[in-house]
Parts: sequence; structure tokens; C-alpha cells
Amino acid sequence: MTTVGEPKSSPLMTPQLINGIYIPSALLVVGTAIIKREWIFYAVAMAAVLSGWKLYNNRVRRVLKPNEFQDFPLKEKTVISHNVAIYRFSLPLASDILGLPIGQHISVAATLPGQPKEVVRSYTPISSDEDAGYFDLLLKSYPTGNISKHMAGLQIGQTMKIKGPKGAMVYTPNMTRHIGMIAGGTGITPMLQIIKAIIRGRPSKGGSDRTQVDLIFANVNSEDILLREDLDQLAQEDDGFRVHYVLNNPPEGWTGDVGFVTADMIKRYLPGPAPDMKILICGPPPMVSAMKKAVDSLGYEKPKPVSKLADQVFCF
Repeated sequence: MTTVGEPKSSPLMTPQLINGIYIPSALLVVGTAIIKREWIFYAVAMAAVLSGWKLYNNRVRRVLKPNEFQDFPLKEKTVISHNVAIYRFSLPLASDILGLPIGQHISVAATLPGQPKEVVRSYTPISSDEDAGYFDLLLKSYPTGNISKHMAGLQIGQTMKIKGPKGAMVYTPNMTRHIGMIAGGTGITPMLQIIKAIIRGRPSKGGSDRTQVDLIFANVNSEDILLREDLDQLAQEDDGFRVHYVLNNPPEGWTGDVGFVTADMIKRYLPGPAPDMKILICGPPPMVSAMKKAVDSLGYEKPKPVSKLADQVFCF
């Protein structure tokens, strides 16, 4: 579904500016000069006014508000499996962006039947501010879930309440030499957001990010591996990113690791304790708790109850 970003062109030479402003303005001025030369001044003034209006209306707006929920309509739903889907929500304008720093998440709220208070959950979009006009959420719905079950029943055009950004993690290029990630299930979403940002920022794409990334991604069955095609494609295209799969119930012929993520797997695949590395963890609470104990036993800095950006081990 996703593709690695292409190098950006100059912000002054985008197709939108060329086709929407430069060419029409040039045609207006040149055409006026041919018909009546003394009107060129007015043509230039008119071109300037229209160009300014066009730029104003096409400016990039960050729509998220940290302290205020806003309603965003469901535009599209892509079913991945019987209980997993990607939900695409529209932003007010096609040029709008969500305005979510890499590594942060949003709050999603809904008033549900039988619930005395509004239910709020946190999710990380799998899209980024490179994607204008919409944002994508990957959700796995559970029979006993609140927001996930509610969203699974949404019809196109119905809305969800969103606010943000939230979270202590804000990724910046080269913030550390090597990142080790441990994800379980839908805990892959913040990892994918960071991985894609790192790869978009590689020197080969006009950036400067040389961060190495190793991801351990744990699931129960092979069909539970979310966004596997995207991850495999990213790993194939970028030699600074490697993914290591772990399954509880592997199929016949499985060549990855089996069982739960262990301290030995962490030692084998992820960077060892050092001042210039980080471990990121996201997954179901029991898994996160077990991973905290595992990294502590390997000599990493002891994970804190609430993670901060400067921590060596950060839990989403």
C-alpha cells in the first residue's frame, strides 16, 4: 500500500505552482502585451493579485489541535483481514496535513452506548505529513473493544473525534546512531512511522539520516503480521533497515524465530547498550512488561514507568 518517498523538488518549482501560477501569469502578461502593450502594468498587477490569492488558498495548514477534538469524516476503508482494516479520514482541504511530528500519536474519542463517559484511545497513523488531504489509521477490532469496535462499524461519511499531537517521542534525523525496535501486533504503527521517516531522509534521497534500524516484530500467526509487504519492501530497498519476525504458531517451513521474544533474540538482533543507541518498545501490555524486564537484564538503562525522549529505552 505504501511506497518509499521520492526526493523532494524545490518548493518554488512544484507542479502545482508551475501549472497553477507561473504559466497562467505568463500567459496573461504575454497575451496583454500582444493585444495592447500599454495595459501590461495592469496585467502584471492582476497576475500578482491572482497569484497571491492562489498561494493563500493552497497554503499548507496543520489541522490538529492539541486541546480540542475535531470531527473528521471516514473517506475510505481498506479491509486487510476479518478484524483488521485501514481507515482513511479526510482533512478539510486537499492541501491540509495532519501536523503530527514523527513519533507522536493522536487521541480518538467517541460516545458509545452503555458508557457513562466519552471513551478515548490513542493511535499512531501509518500515514505522515507527506500525505496531504487525509490520514490513515490501522486498527485491529476486538469483540470487547471500545473504539476499535466502534470504528469497524463506521459508514463512509461518518466522523470520528480526533485531537493531538500527543506523546513524548519526537524523532529527529540522526538523533542516535542505531535504533532497536520491539513491536507486537498493532504496536508496529509507531515503528513504521519512524522507519519510513528515516528512509525518506536518507542521503540518497537528499537528506542526511544515516540511522541504522533493527526491528523485532512478534505475532501469533503468520496472517497476523500487519503491513508485512510494506516492511519487506522497505528492508529490500534500504540496507540500513532490517526486520526480524517472531511467531508463536509458525506455519510449516517458517524460517524466522519461534515463541515469545527473548533476551537472547534482543541480544542477537538489536544494538547492545551504548550511549548512541535507543530501544523502542510497543505492543500489548504483557509484552511490554516482559520486554522491560528483558532489556533490564541485558544491561540497558532500566526503563522508567513513563518514558521520556532522552531515555535509552522508550516505551510507547
